[in-house]
Amino acid sequence: MPGYPAELLLVAGEASGDLHGAHLARALLRHLPDLRLTGIGGTHMREAGVHLLFDITEISVVGIWEGGKVLGRLWQIYQTLRRRMTTSPCTALILIDFPEFNLRLARVAQKQGIPVLYYIAPQVWAWRPWRIRTIKRVVDKVFVILPFEPPFYQRAGVEAEFVGHPLLDQVQVTVERTTFCRQHQLDPHAPIVGILPGSRRHEINYMLPIMVRAAQQIRTSMPAVQFLLPLAPTLTPAAVLPHLTPNLGGMRVLEGETYPVMQVADFLIVASGTATLEAGLFQTPMVIVYRGHPLSALIAWFLLRVKHVGLVNLVAGTEVVPELLQFRMTPERITRVTLDYLQHPERLQQTREALGKVRA
Repeated sequence: MPGYPAELLLVAGEASGDLHGAHLARALLRHLPDLRLTGIGGTHMREAGVHLLFDITEISVVGIWEGGKVLGRLWQIYQTLRRRMTTSPCTALILIDFPEFNLRLARVAQKQGIPVLYYIAPQVWAWRPWRIRTIKRVVDKVFVILPFEPPFYQRAGVEAEFVGHPLLDQVQVTVERTTFCRQHQLDPHAPIVGILPGSRRHEINYMLPIMVRAAQQIRTSMPAVQFLLPLAPTLTPAAVLPHLTPNLGGMRVLEGETYPVMQVADFLIVASGTATLEAGLFQTPMVIVYRGHPLSALIAWFLLRVKHVGLVNLVAGTEVVPELLQFRMTPERITRVTLDYLQHPERLQQTREALGKVRA
């Protein structure tokens, strides 16, 4: 529109998308200071200069059953954005992951003649590959972050460009173990285990109680183990404290310390998602866990087209760290795997070396 600066509509629906969207927003504003950025995101995108129409804490879910619980709110947000693009079209729509919602928005933008760019494109190579037909029809270009993705999209006639993984710029060692331990009154010579139960409330409800029971069992065998629980930015202490038990001897809940915990920990118990790749880039050994509603798990089992779900394993093409998913995620199995690593330093070192290859 003449006389007005260009406006981009950025839409992220999860904590990882909020982080990637924030870095994208900063990069855009460095080159185009007058650019107007609006959309859906979280704290990171807001701080980066995006005017948020809605906050992701309202809609961040994983799983078909879990998504149904916020379906009404998602529909309201969708209708609001649809009306906005119809009455006051933006210069372009930039979608960040969150495909179930974002591909619907892409259809609206395409009908209005608004260019659609997809950053952190849907993992159609992993599950529900037929979605690529929709992407070809309603998305102008996708920017992918894994090196094996462009040929998959290009074979289907979708313009795709590999832009590198944003976590390579973000995941940098910033703290030494001795300094961190001194700041938090920890013993630098005793094992440190990080507990990362996810960034969504339903993930906390499904997985944290199991993780806590595993921590109790681990401490029974290794009393010196220190447990740290870094909160995702989408969560508050109130979301996790009801699940913690005083018998655990004081699991530390830390805010804004996810990367430092990943750096200093000897081992991580981490929910499947972006956090697994972040931890892998720090070359920290881990066990990948996930548990959700049984109906969601059953549907996912039928739709998945890959052997592994952990991002580090997907990038490596083999299982470099163990996965305990759905009914295999039990306190006993988590305890067994964790102790096997902590009691065998050579296995920890072998895993660090394997994760170093994943980073490369």
